[in-house]
Amino acid sequence: MDQFRQIGEVVGSLKALMVLKHDIQINQKQCCFLLDMYIQAFDTISEEIKHNLRLNERNTKWKALEQPMKELHRIFKEGESYIKYCLDVKDWWGKAISLHMNKDCVEFHIHNLLCCFPVVIEAIETAAEISGFDEEEMQKRRSAVMKKYDRELIDPRFFQWMFGKQYLVTREICSRLESSWKEDRWLLVENIRQKKNAVAPDTLLKHEQRIAEFLLRKLDGVEQSNKILLPSSILVGSNDYHVKRRLGSWGGHVKEIQWLGENFALRNFFGDVEPLHAEISLVFSLSHPNILQYHCGFYDEERKEGYLVMELMNDTLATYIKEHSGQRKRPPFSTSAAVDIMLQIARGMEYLHARKIYHGELNPSHVLLKARNSSAESYFHAKLKGFGLTSIKITYKTVNHNAADSIIWYAPEVLAEHEKPGTKCTYKYTEKADVYSFGMICFQILTGKVPFDEGHLQGEKVVRNIRAGERPLFPYPSPKYLVNLTRRCWHTNPNLRPRFSSLCRILHYIKKVLVINPEHGQPETAPPLVDYCDIEGGYSKKFPEYESMCLTPVSQIPFQMFAYRLIEKEKISGKNWDSSNDGFSVHRRASMLSDDGHLAAMDDLFLAPSDGRSVCSEIIDRKDSRLFDQRSAISEIPHRKLFLFDQASVGSESPDRRFSSVAADEKFFFADSPDRKVLSTPVVDRSPRIDTLEKKIISSMSKNQRLRFSDNQEKVMSPKAGDEKPTANVAAEQNLVSPRTSEKIISAEQNLVSPRTSDKKISSDDQKLT
Repeated sequence: MDQFRQIGEVVGSLKALMVLKHDIQINQKQCCFLLDMYIQAFDTISEEIKHNLRLNERNTKWKALEQPMKELHRIFKEGESYIKYCLDVKDWWGKAISLHMNKDCVEFHIHNLLCCFPVVIEAIETAAEISGFDEEEMQKRRSAVMKKYDRELIDPRFFQWMFGKQYLVTREICSRLESSWKEDRWLLVENIRQKKNAVAPDTLLKHEQRIAEFLLRKLDGVEQSNKILLPSSILVGSNDYHVKRRLGSWGGHVKEIQWLGENFALRNFFGDVEPLHAEISLVFSLSHPNILQYHCGFYDEERKEGYLVMELMNDTLATYIKEHSGQRKRPPFSTSAAVDIMLQIARGMEYLHARKIYHGELNPSHVLLKARNSSAESYFHAKLKGFGLTSIKITYKTVNHNAADSIIWYAPEVLAEHEKPGTKCTYKYTEKADVYSFGMICFQILTGKVPFDEGHLQGEKVVRNIRAGERPLFPYPSPKYLVNLTRRCWHTNPNLRPRFSSLCRILHYIKKVLVINPEHGQPETAPPLVDYCDIEGGYSKKFPEYESMCLTPVSQIPFQMFAYRLIEKEKISGKNWDSSNDGFSVHRRASMLSDDGHLAAMDDLFLAPSDGRSVCSEIIDRKDSRLFDQRSAISEIPHRKLFLFDQASVGSESPDRRFSSVAADEKFFFADSPDRKVLSTPVVDRSPRIDTLEKKIISSMSKNQRLRFSDNQEKVMSPKAGDEKPTANVAAEQNLVSPRTSEKIISAEQNLVSPRTSDKKISSDDQKLT
């Protein structure tokens, strides 16, 4: 309850601040939109609590809300800081340069809100299931929640129609997500023109006049190649221009400066500027919360020296990990903070790849961090740099990054290409090469260790071993689901590595799970029943059209998390998403779950159809079709051996039990599914006389004879004393097969148990049937 009260205090503070919202000259529409989103979120939570929970149970049954509310309060505080910054009327030109391309309102603050809000809704639903003392009322609430997560509702348009208001993604909100930044851009252009065309032009300084012209060209989209850089005198000749310090960890000639009342990072470069116009224009056009923003540039024609003004960040990821991991190389971040940084890097790369920009040099030295002061826990804002300006990078040598250090971040196909002199870097600038580098960065974020830093591999040995498939070893214990995700990223085969759009969905869901269950981030925690990569596999099969989308809009995040939860529930319960046979779905749980509750068979996300082992495995499977042991794709725990007569195992689905004379209209639930790979088991020889009896039994059954045949079967084919065989009713209760089918199977199995007994009984049974 305290967290909910604190959220209300933030909303009240923002309402008071926005009384004079019409005086906001930069990002007015985005600030109003963000406030409206926070108000609607608070009102929705209030209604959910009022209708589902009781105040007198807040100390006993509201435990599930504590962590989600804490996370939501942190997000509200970050949004409050953003609105306060935009409300500040001082240093207008400095703020215009800082915010004229900024999209943090939608892509960062509202993105974080839409990621966290489904967690709060689910936490309230969880608490509501145990709220009150009326069992009938509690059961009704459980039934309502179960119907909400019905597989028939997994459609984005239907989700928006049914739950758009509850999850803050109504049509009106989605429209404002698209229009708010465009409206602010138009208002900023009008404001700059008014200042530039003032009645008293002397009131506008010369450098402000040139900055106004530059911003108008950039915002109008009519930027001319020969005017992309301003004269350097506008920067260095300004009275409020001061160099504060050198940013050594950034690499190259980068300094922190103060200019126009704001702090920026300034990068120097030397040489002719003409070949750089295209690259500089490209980086000026990019705008994303996880991409380092280049604001403007200057050039001195006489000295052939250029300056690029960028937003200021605190440190690089490589430097921070080195300073905080210690001599024992401990993880520098909590699991939730590490996943948050991984998600931000993946989102930045997704944005670049959507624009057909490939990094090629992705490593911790090119990831910048800035502390987020909204909470005591160490959360950071991460941004990518080191791409686009390849021509500038060759003019100097970086301090912390040389050719030898960069080897460990390159994909095997890139290293193979480097060994062939004279070849072009065709593999270096590809999506899959960046995914491999991302996997290596994830390893360092999670462990605090530089890959292959043990010292036994140097130079050519590193290259040879990486190409041969050697990868860094995670310390024990480590969160298994994060280890699996990282290993998929650095897979030797580029085609088996996921895309960044898939990685973003997976990390969104992992972040949600960590908010609901913080203990899930402990290394000793058992892995989930369904690996998150397998959930993504089900999602990709269900919605293949999203794979072709350039960039997933933030309005789709609530639906994606809703679909992920539904797919996870389906996979845990054993239902098959791709099966149209209801009988197959109903009985899937018994055949997929072994005794220890782990999944015995699971769709694999990035495996080729003929590959039966997990990409996370580093052990080459033995090609022996006679093996009985089948292991989970997400677990290293060996499962129970599968024998022919084990009806609760995957062996029940084995094609070895041949009932060739079954009527065509009777379909067994264990029929092979097109997307499942069933391991073969040894074929058991069957007696011709038994097959003959089975054919007679099945062919002679009719509607008015089945009950009588069941009675005769119990009398004639009863096992010997001391034998314990399951009856048809027990098999039916176990939901493994239908009662009628189980009678046929058990009948045949009992004949297989004792060949001598079956020989004696065949003749008598033939007489009864004739």
